[in-house]
Amino acid sequence: MQSPLTHPHRLALIEQARKSVLDTRDPSTPVQLSPWIDRSWRRCLGMGFNPHQPVAFDAVTHSAVRNAIEANQPLLRAAAPVIQSLTRAMANTRYFAILTDASGLVIDVNGPVDRHNPQASTIARVGVDLSERAVGTTAIGATLAELQPVWLHRGEHFFDATSVYSCAGAPIWGPDGQCVGMLDLTGVNVVEQPALKHLVTQSARSIENALALARPHRLLLCLSWPGSLPGDASEGLVCVDADGQITALNRSAADMLGIVAGMAPGHCSDVFAVPVETLFDAAHLQRGPLDVPLWSGLRLSVLAQLNQGGERGPVHGASHGLPLKDVETAMIRKAVDDARGNVKEAARALGISRATVYRKLGAQRDRG
Repeated sequence: MQSPLTHPHRLALIEQARKSVLDTRDPSTPVQLSPWIDRSWRRCLGMGFNPHQPVAFDAVTHSAVRNAIEANQPLLRAAAPVIQSLTRAMANTRYFAILTDASGLVIDVNGPVDRHNPQASTIARVGVDLSERAVGTTAIGATLAELQPVWLHRGEHFFDATSVYSCAGAPIWGPDGQCVGMLDLTGVNVVEQPALKHLVTQSARSIENALALARPHRLLLCLSWPGSLPGDASEGLVCVDADGQITALNRSAADMLGIVAGMAPGHCSDVFAVPVETLFDAAHLQRGPLDVPLWSGLRLSVLAQLNQGGERGPVHGASHGLPLKDVETAMIRKAVDDARGNVKEAARALGISRATVYRKLGAQRDRG
């Protein structure tokens, strides 16, 4: 069965769905709509909207705009370089980027907006409310309602007046696990570009990463599942302060660690089944990715990196976890295990001599 995004008669299918849902309003009629579009249309009908009524793209008050801009400075700073890059990616498509806050209020616009076209200029303005309650089904309203990336083409928008738009949207999650806004890519009377859903999703992830990294931290933990390539798009980021407290994490890290939205991430020792000193020492030694167990029983590949411009690191052996000598021994034993018993290779990975490896492991056996 062909996907609705690639069906050759896509506009005809959308028009058929509009007649079934918006005109006859027969809930029993099967339509080829994404479930979230159907839900949005029915929410709009429930609010008393008529798809044929005119739409006013109203701006909020100047004071409300000023307050929104001030409140979202971290989001604007994190998004600026990302939006510049993505506008280059779609330079020849006549799509432009819109950034909103968590309520759907436009706080930034970037890209080739045709200011002589009222259908473009009316929505591409800072301060315009593009939420579902204001302009019906759009990528912006649907993204904020569904909290997932979406793609809409022409008549999949609720109002007739908005059926000239094609748009992709993705939510932006803050370092505390809450949705802080959304990124939208919109075109007016343009060719459908469903690939923009992937672009906007990746761009939103980049903004989330920038938001997390902007938080004060001494240690950065880059998480991936064993076997994954370091640095890929699904990499989790965890920022840790000098005491081992998690100060920020991106959405991928929250999913990997089982931290639900709104839950305080807590201390490293609450999720990683190793002393926090092990992670700091791995960063000091620049050991490369470690297999680290979680209390859930799962294991992650963790690359620990020190933030040289950040806070001071913890005093090893002082107040958290094991004494330094035991942490060192555990790291050496792990290196030997990783090298399949090859002490020379383990010593080279740790930057110490083979004699030191034998001495440390021998001392541990003597104490045991």
